[in-house]
Amino acid sequence: MSEAIRNIVVVGGGTAGWMTAAALAQTVGTQRYSITLVESEQIGTVGVGEATIPMILLFNKVLGLDEDVFIRETNATFKLGIEFVDWRRLGHSYFHPFGLYGADMDGVGFQHFWLRWARESGDRNHDGFNAETLAAATGRFMRTPPAPNLPKINYAFQFDAALYAAFLRRYAEARGVVRVEGKIAGVERDGESGHVSRLVLDDGRTIDGDFFVDCSGFRGLLIEETMGAGYDDWSRWLPCNRAAAMPCERAGQLTPYTRATAREAGWQWRIPLQHRSGNGYVFCDAFIGEEEAVRLLGERLDGAALAEAKVLKFTAGRRRKSWIGNVLAIGLSSGFLEPLESTSIHLIQAAIAKLLTLFPKTGFDPFVVDKFNREMALEYEKVRDFIIAHYKVGERDDTEFWRWCRDMVPPDSLAQRLEVFRTRGEVLIDQKELFKETNWFAILVGQGLVPDDHHAVADAISSEELRSRMGRIRAAINERVAGMPPHDLYLEKAGLLGAAARAGRRAPA
Repeated sequence: MSEAIRNIVVVGGGTAGWMTAAALAQTVGTQRYSITLVESEQIGTVGVGEATIPMILLFNKVLGLDEDVFIRETNATFKLGIEFVDWRRLGHSYFHPFGLYGADMDGVGFQHFWLRWARESGDRNHDGFNAETLAAATGRFMRTPPAPNLPKINYAFQFDAALYAAFLRRYAEARGVVRVEGKIAGVERDGESGHVSRLVLDDGRTIDGDFFVDCSGFRGLLIEETMGAGYDDWSRWLPCNRAAAMPCERAGQLTPYTRATAREAGWQWRIPLQHRSGNGYVFCDAFIGEEEAVRLLGERLDGAALAEAKVLKFTAGRRRKSWIGNVLAIGLSSGFLEPLESTSIHLIQAAIAKLLTLFPKTGFDPFVVDKFNREMALEYEKVRDFIIAHYKVGERDDTEFWRWCRDMVPPDSLAQRLEVFRTRGEVLIDQKELFKETNWFAILVGQGLVPDDHHAVADAISSEELRSRMGRIRAAINERVAGMPPHDLYLEKAGLLGAAARAGRRAPA
């Protein structure tokens, strides 16, 4: 019989560490398990993952968080999707919303009826069939109550990553998680099993554990340096390897969406928070120098900079195994995909969810470990393909970087998906994939890839019935959006402003 697991050690804090510790405390609990998190204030966290996708609502629900408190404590704003500027071509923009387009009709996706309608009417604007897109365009937001024949508003959050980690730390410690301050100087392993048995801190203290969760960031202290997981480098498809991050003063209206603007050698994010805006330039140093990228980022801010740029170096890809022996990696220690679709926090959440589902009560069954590794590998690969599509599909060839993207040979899995979409208007997703048909439709059509045909079911109704249905859908969406207040006003009236916003002053960057 394997010995029961009792001592769980989380290595590293930040978003990944404290999300993991909080989830473990809430689910398996600290009555039967000792949960210890080791971090050092001398080691900074990346702290730029400020935008999320709607799956975070499920994580907050599992923790039992009061959403209003969460918003105030993290200076959060609401997010309806992502605006993509200059991606298809200079001067063009489109929106990737969280909600559905129209409504599925007669058992097939709405996009098939839209494709037929667009050809018959000559109107190729699909924005009017999505409530989140229209609300974002007019700066409106509200959490919508259920209503017959009116679309639900889907949303996520934009928040201060440092405040989020601190918020979850308070949550976890209140439920019995023990935080240990200290730098790890050494790792001891069991001579027979090869499992990690003990951490040695630089002051000589030791921390024993049965199960270690590596949230140590890019370094991968346990999963890579100790267990030698190996790394799959995806830079042949995703060449960006630097990110310059710089906060600036809040300027103007709090937009309920994130903006991603394509630049000469990558792209720039803009994330509006209550007390400031987060900004960053994700770029490839083979096409632009680091100093030049930082300079351009500073010149393109909406407000005065609040700090010097922090430059992060990375290689897109993932560990070949996220779980080896009694070490499981979560967050940047497991892999990194640029934050173009705000998936960084989701990938942390996905790993936590799989860990909780497969939690090792006694010992480490190799079949369970293999299942976790297979599922996380697939999770990363599906997100990878979705991000690559933003670069591969489009018309830009005005810089060396974009010409490289145009000529890049995509993974076979993506090439097949693009061909199916071009010919059939669908992408044949698997049920468990993060990005659904509607997500692919928004990105691929936004980038200029309009399918040649649509599903046969969309031809089964008359043109008159098609026009009638489309008209009713647009009317319901317009009605829903017309009843929504401005995003800023909603935050204020709902009592969601954090202390810094209420005081009308800047919070520390």
